[in-house]
Amino acid sequence: VCFIPGGLDCSISFVSHVLGKVCVHGWQKEILGVLVPRLTDLTKSDCIWQRVCWQLVERVPDRWMEAVVLGFVQRAPGADVLSRLLGNLVVKNKKAQFVVAQKMLLLQYGHTTAVLQNLLGYLSLDSVRRTLLLRVLQDLLETWSSSSAVKHSPVEQQLYISKAILICLSHLKEPEIASCRQELLTSMMEGVKCHLESSLPQLRRLGMVVAESISLNINTEGPVLKFEYEEDDETRELKSLLVQTPSFYVVPSLPDDDRSEKTGAALPLVPESNEKSYTAAPVMPDEESNAELDSDDDLIPYDMSEDKELKIKAPLYIRDCIEVLTGSRSEDVDKWEATVKALESLVRRNPAAAREVSVELAKILLHLEEKTRIEGFVELRQRAQVAVLTTDPIPVAKYLTSQFYSLNYSLRQRMDILDVLVLAAQELSCPKFHGETKHSGVQKPCIQLLPGSDSSKGWRRIVDERIKSKTRRFATGQSRVELASCPNEFNCVAGYFFFPLIQHFDRPLTTFDLLGEDHLVLGRLVHTLAVLMYLAVNTVAVTAMGKALLEFVWALRFHTDSYVRQGLLSCISSLLLSVPMERILADMTEELLETQSWLGDVMEKDPDGDCRRLALQNLLLMENLKKKLEAVPS
Repeated sequence: VCFIPGGLDCSISFVSHVLGKVCVHGWQKEILGVLVPRLTDLTKSDCIWQRVCWQLVERVPDRWMEAVVLGFVQRAPGADVLSRLLGNLVVKNKKAQFVVAQKMLLLQYGHTTAVLQNLLGYLSLDSVRRTLLLRVLQDLLETWSSSSAVKHSPVEQQLYISKAILICLSHLKEPEIASCRQELLTSMMEGVKCHLESSLPQLRRLGMVVAESISLNINTEGPVLKFEYEEDDETRELKSLLVQTPSFYVVPSLPDDDRSEKTGAALPLVPESNEKSYTAAPVMPDEESNAELDSDDDLIPYDMSEDKELKIKAPLYIRDCIEVLTGSRSEDVDKWEATVKALESLVRRNPAAAREVSVELAKILLHLEEKTRIEGFVELRQRAQVAVLTTDPIPVAKYLTSQFYSLNYSLRQRMDILDVLVLAAQELSCPKFHGETKHSGVQKPCIQLLPGSDSSKGWRRIVDERIKSKTRRFATGQSRVELASCPNEFNCVAGYFFFPLIQHFDRPLTTFDLLGEDHLVLGRLVHTLAVLMYLAVNTVAVTAMGKALLEFVWALRFHTDSYVRQGLLSCISSLLLSVPMERILADMTEELLETQSWLGDVMEKDPDGDCRRLALQNLLLMENLKKKLEAVPS
């Protein structure tokens, strides 16, 4: 940067043109990496250099303005530095305003959180620009609360917009919040509804966090929204954006004392009401005296060291379990808990007795509700259902699949049916997985690949290790233990699991509409069909299942919910892996070509990243299978 002596006037339009052209041709990082730190130092205490810098960016032609503004926003060390460098450029230049207020916030979503804080902090640092900040917040909330945007934009963009909303809220003052409180409330109610209807857990959690934050800001005195969800790193990062931390938008030259004071001022850790209650308690002499009189420190504790907990005997027969779960004896809570815990092992130990009442037992378990706070109730009930289904697959599968499309069932019960079908199909297709624990009654299956004690096999292990250490091998595969072969029990019953689920998906009921508002259950259904198709490999019905599944996928391929589309693409993967390629080419040639074209469109145009990845995997799988088929000599 050169100095012009003598107080002569000069124009820096040429320098602005050079800066814009260099940035737009890809040298933005190199030139601004040198220019921004230098201008930051010069404008720190010199108002003339601030005006020179403002003129430099204001005279950049509109066709190059985006590259220059984006470079300054990305490389400025803080919002106040950006304010010194750009001034009120976004107010004076329409192109810069579009880039800052529209393109970087609504059309792009690849910028870091620090860039967002720079950008929105810059808008908040001047009274002229704060009107633009309020307009930006309204545009962000309009996009966040749009059901179409939630359905058709990727999760990464939704996260980006959520961060921008929370940063905007952190910069608003009480009068500004009061002026737009009604608009904030309306957008919050519409947006949280759209997000909670999503099938993706991440989107639902985003909606909850943003709605809580908006409610906290607009209802400073009354009750606020509060949702139950598991906090993770993403949730904690979002909540931290509501608190302005000086390191992001203030020059890091403050003394430690000032910084701690400002940080403490921005963190109201304890509400006033709580503070009053905490400070008022020690100054009540009546309560203190009563506490001293009621103290039981002088009482001698009763010796209960030899007491034993009474163990309730669990029923020994399955019919007794049915009586406990349904009859008058169900009032005995301890007996009920013991029955729920013992039911799975009873069914597995007595398969003949279980088959006599299998459908009745399946009905009881499907409608069974938790009466006590028994630990792991959902898992215990589910495992008992799986045990009943694997013991008597055909009638129980018929019952469960018929109930999936029946009236008067909650969405939770319908999804429980799908989970039980999947777990039972896995067990039936891999019977040796549960072979060691089929009659053991322990809670989790345990595979013992090497039966026998260590002492009896110790010599064999030592000899094998010595041989291995003395042997030179050029290539070794993964060592595996040979398992005893056994028939696939899922082979004969795969159709009973699969075809009833795929028949009535397009028939809406009074309380159940898979193609309408119950798309969450539709997504679970599609993923269940994909798993059943994969487990049906080498079964007799696999080709018929593949044809039916391909027609099902084709009917739903343009579904708006990304979770459903992910399941449909998983169905294609399962079909390609399970159905022999010869049968696919012989029976489904036209459908396969149409599917390949559809996969290409998904890979290029689908807004969801997981859908694009799955489509690419399916295309590669198709090519690999074709190459293997061509390599086999006819």
